[in-house]
Amino acid sequence: MNTRENFNFSELEQWLDNHRVTEIECLVPDLTGVARGKILPRKKFTEDRGMRLPEAVVAMGVTGEFPDEGPYYDVIMPTDRDMHLRPDPSTVRIVPWATDPTAQVIHDCYDRDGALVPFAPRSVLRRVCDLYAAKGWDPVVAPELEFYLVARNTDPDVPLKPPVGRSGRSETSRQAYSIDAVNEFDPLFEDVYDYCEKMELNVDTLIHEVGAGQMEINFFHAHPLGLADEVFLFKRTVREAALRHDMFATFMAKPIAGEPGSAMHVHQSVVSKATGKNIFSNEDGSPSQEFFWYIGGLQKYIPAAMALFAPYVNSYRRLVRSNAAPINIQWGTDNRTVGIRSPVANAAARRIENRVIGADANPYVALAATLACGYLGIQQRIEPAPECKGDAYLGDFQLPRSLGEALAQLRAEKDLAEVLGASFVTVYTEVKEIEYAEFMKVISPWEREHLLLHV
Repeated sequence: MNTRENFNFSELEQWLDNHRVTEIECLVPDLTGVARGKILPRKKFTEDRGMRLPEAVVAMGVTGEFPDEGPYYDVIMPTDRDMHLRPDPSTVRIVPWATDPTAQVIHDCYDRDGALVPFAPRSVLRRVCDLYAAKGWDPVVAPELEFYLVARNTDPDVPLKPPVGRSGRSETSRQAYSIDAVNEFDPLFEDVYDYCEKMELNVDTLIHEVGAGQMEINFFHAHPLGLADEVFLFKRTVREAALRHDMFATFMAKPIAGEPGSAMHVHQSVVSKATGKNIFSNEDGSPSQEFFWYIGGLQKYIPAAMALFAPYVNSYRRLVRSNAAPINIQWGTDNRTVGIRSPVANAAARRIENRVIGADANPYVALAATLACGYLGIQQRIEPAPECKGDAYLGDFQLPRSLGEALAQLRAEKDLAEVLGASFVTVYTEVKEIEYAEFMKVISPWEREHLLLHV
């Protein structure tokens, strides 16, 4: 658990001195979840330094591109003005793989007037958490993050393959929940757990998932902002550890054809600040109206939020019938075929699991969006559809089937824009349109194989 929640800058400096840090990585998560920022010598890292970055740095696509014109520049100044970065002392952690004592600190982005930059991902999650706080609530989340280990691949035209384990062989079959299959990568996961312990990351269990080389890590439940930070740092950590063992770790939603996709399932509940009790349960232990309204909000707004939960063209390859990913927004108790699951739990632990979110989603954006959907459900008292007690895969698709369709729905949804911030939605959708346009320039092997000589 993070024991530095109330750190101020002087305590941060003391922490750096105690750990004999010589270098600081000043990190800012961008729209894709990539770590941007600067590296400073310890002596240059001071409270009054006033570190800055151009505001477009957090508003680029995964290709590094951004729009040439359009509504993007109604939000971001074409003069390329600066953001003013402020470290969040509670996020300081050692960089365990660095040669010299190095710390990493996540920063928030402010404008010159001292207001949070509204399109920075961390700002968006702060905004949504503040809405809950204004109601006297604390949202609680627990992500489950899936990822693949794959053999090193330096040619993007060559399909990915499972890596070689300590037996000298690659997985050729699915090994769901196999202990021995996890043990194939013991040296890697020893490093991962060692790194996580040194970084005080809030990780719980590790399991082998359904796909060949697919793993899942679970996080203990906590406040959304701290957990988004931990998912952001964990992704960085696993990639680094994998490289040191001559393999890649990928959080692509669908990296290997014929294998299940990777999700970031998010368990969520809401606690009353006044009573400390879960508002999803009544005094007698039965589910409350807020529980059902929250589900209703997810059902109403998830389709419009899909561009936030499934942010790339690849994301929609995961969402296919009968392949360990939802195709609709039905809900059910202890039912893994639905998009919105209620696990069996006692009254205090009653929670809702959003199974739609991909592992490729930015954790700040995804948590902000799912909490926004539930918040709107409670505010508007949205009743959910009847519970699905059978196989939801037998139902119809209720989610967008492509990034283009998802972006159109997000642009049209005014309630979500009000909660997440209209400027964020504008910047996000404009950047994603650029990515989508870039993808549409690429001719795939499928097109050459089936169309070249047949149409």
